[in-house]
Amino acid sequence: MTLAEQIERFRVIAEEWLRGLYHGMFTHPAYEKIEKEAEDTEDAFMLACFPDAFGIPSPVSFYTAELLPYLEDEFEAWERRLWDRDSYIERKGQQYHF
Repeated sequence: MTLAEQIERFRVIAEEWLRGLYHGMFTHPAYEKIEKEAEDTEDAFMLACFPDAFGIPSPVSFYTAELLPYLEDEFEAWERRLWDRDSYIERKGQQYHF
């Protein structure tokens, strides 16, 4: 096997591997579901930490306020996203196609 054949074989294998990686990371339908589930998990965490942002009294808010400097970048986007989207039950119901 010559060097040119080895390079061509490597190029074909690398191209196939990269095409599969791109498909799995960005174009596969499961990517959107995984992204939504991660967003829902993050929203649940933020709501558990800062329920007073939505008028829900919580004694834990005093302690979780210490997290605010670390989460300030995400807090504003999270609050805007939660006000703009549909209810949590409606969003979860989308995956079942009733």
